[in-house]
Amino acid sequence: MQFKHPELLYALFLLLIPIIVHLFQLRKFKKEAFTNVAFLKEATIQTRKSSQIKKWLILFTRLLLLAAIVFAFAQPFTTNSSAFNLKKETVIFLDNSFSMQAKGNQGELLKRAVQDLISNVPEDETISIITNNDSYRNTTVKAIKNDLLQLNYSPNQLNYEAALLKSNTFFSNNKNTIKHLVFISDFQLKNSNFNLKTDSLTNIHLVQLKPVNVNNVSIDSAYITNTTATAIELKVILKNSGREIDNLPVSLFNNDQLIAKTSVSINDKTETTFSLPADNVINGKITIDDSNLQFDNSLYFNINKTSKINVLAINSEDDAFLKRIYTEDEFNYLNTPLDQLNYSNIDQQHLIILNELGSIPTPLIAALKSFTNLGGKLIIIPSTTINLESYNALLTTFGMNFSALIQTEKRITGINYSHPLYNRGVFEKQVDNFQYPKTNSFYNINANSGSAALKFEDSKPFLLENKNAFIFSSAFKTENSSFKNSPLIVPTLYNIGKFSFKNPDLYYTIGNQNTFDVETELQQDAVLNLVSKDISVIPKQQYFNNKVVISTSETPEIASIYTVKKNTEPLKNVSFNFNRAESNLIYSTLTDSEHVTISDSISEIFDTLKSDSKVNALWKWFVIFALVLLIIEMGILKYFK
Repeated sequence: MQFKHPELLYALFLLLIPIIVHLFQLRKFKKEAFTNVAFLKEATIQTRKSSQIKKWLILFTRLLLLAAIVFAFAQPFTTNSSAFNLKKETVIFLDNSFSMQAKGNQGELLKRAVQDLISNVPEDETISIITNNDSYRNTTVKAIKNDLLQLNYSPNQLNYEAALLKSNTFFSNNKNTIKHLVFISDFQLKNSNFNLKTDSLTNIHLVQLKPVNVNNVSIDSAYITNTTATAIELKVILKNSGREIDNLPVSLFNNDQLIAKTSVSINDKTETTFSLPADNVINGKITIDDSNLQFDNSLYFNINKTSKINVLAINSEDDAFLKRIYTEDEFNYLNTPLDQLNYSNIDQQHLIILNELGSIPTPLIAALKSFTNLGGKLIIIPSTTINLESYNALLTTFGMNFSALIQTEKRITGINYSHPLYNRGVFEKQVDNFQYPKTNSFYNINANSGSAALKFEDSKPFLLENKNAFIFSSAFKTENSSFKNSPLIVPTLYNIGKFSFKNPDLYYTIGNQNTFDVETELQQDAVLNLVSKDISVIPKQQYFNNKVVISTSETPEIASIYTVKKNTEPLKNVSFNFNRAESNLIYSTLTDSEHVTISDSISEIFDTLKSDSKVNALWKWFVIFALVLLIIEMGILKYFK
């Protein structure tokens, strides 16, 4: 028992007053003469005994009465928590990821969680609420009730460790407060384990909400497997978590028109293939009918008319191998000798190749520096007899230079499989026993930075990339190198060409780092927009001479087909889909630990928090006790003889 006004307990010293009054009563006795005192002696003895008992009862009652009054004014109370008088801080993390679309006993997990929070958190209590894509610091449920009721699902989910770290930043640095972190999620099983780090200052309450149905079918991915002159084969991958399905309809739309439909049976994973006309622009949408999670029932994709990539080769040697790689179906290949170069063509290119020039003129160096600064890609293939000074005047722009030619035979054995040139479908596996190409002479590349895509057997670079430039250290001509006849030359030069202008992929995933190029010219301060129905997004973009590089990550937030527009002019279509990471409804098993409690009910957690901080006031009982004592005293005075 504790007191709201403990200083009033000093009034208990007043209990000494009735003790003094009762114990030290001073009376003057008067003598009277009686003829027969025998009977009086007996009556006097009995009266004195009764009087003494009555006095002690009255004293005891008055002491209790005064004590009860003092205690009532001191306002005693009890609480379940030993730290009741400390300030309380409550931070709530509410997981609004797509897996919370699953239905529990009372509807969708997220919607039910919102209702439970509104019902169980006191309207005027100061709290902080965090979601995957928003936060409300030091507010009340009453103030953000409408925001909570309109809370949408987020395509960008924080991992659990990041969510905990973010939530902890909403607590104050005051160590004299009770900190409660309520973490509400379905705790879906992720690739990494949920490592919960606790401390003595924060009480973590995990609320795991689980659906009643864990069956879910999703359209996992789609990709083009084959392209002919008349048809494109599109393969669709579907995944299932739950019971086997014998007949699942899969529909394919172009815009809003149904153009194909099939049916599949699925246990864990299956695939189906659609055939599309090769000469049509497709704004595609693949759909299935599944009653559980909705976000993964559709997949958008686009097959656009591909923009050709402009390639300019400035030659001093035969370029037949370049013509075979940069074919007219994908590239606009232009070749010219150095002495016939039209400098006005440089700004229109996406990729420029210096094919074994002996010397690089100063005007060309200046033009190439400007070209690469504006996002253009450059390939430098040196000859065996170069003007080192002119080459190094250009190479210093990219943080490197050539040293003198070294006449030594070396094999090209090092392939950087993680380099963007080779990490997307070039090799099925790492190889170490094929016929390596070799060179008879090469230049040492002295570089401050850069990424080596190919290396000699002594780990010196054969192909080095840095700042939009791809530098080879050896001539390609047959007398000097066998690289021109190696299987490596095609994917190397072809991928450099494809990287110089990135046509949009079949689709992109919201939340990933996505980049694509749009061929257009913009006036000053003009921007490109991504538009879909009523949604308009201005993405991050960078303008170069003949293209705009668009980068996206967390925006747009809605899966759909978007049109890239310059003002009102449509340029091309791009599709964005939600990440499928949450389609598999498998959940983590949580265990109790110190400073961590686990529950499956939001109401239960907040009832516990209320109980821990509940104050039971006792002053009313002491007032009642004082009144009872007063009645007892009056009864003693009146009826006790």
